[in-house]
Amino acid sequence: MWKAVRRAAWATVHLVVAAAMAFGVWIFITVLLITAVGTLAVVGAWMLPEAVLLIRRIAGAKRQLTSSWTGREIPEAYQSLDGTLRERLRTAVRDPGTRTDLRWMVAYYLYGALVVLALPLWPVGLVVDGVWCGLLRRRALVLPLIVGLADTEARWSTALLMPSPQARLAARVEELKETRADAIAAHGAELRRIERDLHDGAQARLVALSMRIGLAKRAYDRDPDAARKLLDDAQDQAEQALTELRHVVRGIHPPILTDRGLSGAVRALAAGSGLVVTVDDVGLDEGVRAPAAVEAAAYFVVAEALTNAAKYSGSPSADVRLARTRRGLSVRVRDEGRGGAVESGDGSGILGMRRRVAALDGTVEVTSPVGEGTVIQVELPCVW
Repeated sequence: MWKAVRRAAWATVHLVVAAAMAFGVWIFITVLLITAVGTLAVVGAWMLPEAVLLIRRIAGAKRQLTSSWTGREIPEAYQSLDGTLRERLRTAVRDPGTRTDLRWMVAYYLYGALVVLALPLWPVGLVVDGVWCGLLRRRALVLPLIVGLADTEARWSTALLMPSPQARLAARVEELKETRADAIAAHGAELRRIERDLHDGAQARLVALSMRIGLAKRAYDRDPDAARKLLDDAQDQAEQALTELRHVVRGIHPPILTDRGLSGAVRALAAGSGLVVTVDDVGLDEGVRAPAAVEAAAYFVVAEALTNAAKYSGSPSADVRLARTRRGLSVRVRDEGRGGAVESGDGSGILGMRRRVAALDGTVEVTSPVGEGTVIQVELPCVW
């Protein structure tokens, strides 16, 4: 009996909040009509994007309320309202999410007051279920109807607020536009870095090498000892130029990835990190490798994370876990340092890490509470 009362009480609270929100929707529809009239009159056209943003906030609040009752999250899929007034108006009108929210608001205008049906059930339920459960020890009959009303309200809201396939597609297109822009920016930065490394490193050494060989040729007949010294210097310059070129090549795609695979490359990286690093790989020893781009992204994530740990964390050790999952590759790097990592302003490279991973449609999650270490979790989708 008491369990049924508690469930009915929570359901009533849910329905009361839903009714209060419905009352706000009734008022808002009036404001929306005024906005529509103003838009048609052109004078109030600027109000339409703001009204759509307000609708999104109201629908978002309802999604949270429904999710708290059902335990299932309702995703959002909206196009960003930015740009000029004309662009914002066009996006507000054409966004499928706007039509979804308006459809929900119109329907909610009708079913949002289900609490009116729930309140009369309380006195009947307390009497009937008090006798039926308290005396006869049977299952409650009336009070569960209140819970059923709350479930019905949540079910209808879920169905109406769930983004349409067009909205999900539009949101996905917007996301891909952003990741493509980030990928292009990261690619441009990488090309500039390679050009800078070649210009300042290998190219300068090759020029010096050419000059020394030319001087040695001129001095060969009249001063063989000086020519021999110049040739020795030229050999040193050639070796240094080769070292610079290897460094540039490793920055593009580490050869060790091709030779030893991701697990071996990460173990070699950990050995030279200056930390005590534990590397654990799950499912990567079956001879099936991830695509080269995925392995390279995972390698650079681990390299960046270990570099950050060595520079900023203050921890003498770190853990690296590589795991083959059903949908791709999972990478986790954890240290027990001072935490408090931020994504910009300290050269940590987390933003660059996000861009590199986002270009492959992956995700990066950084957990770094102050004083409790840092955990970087990366998910890279791929087909094995």
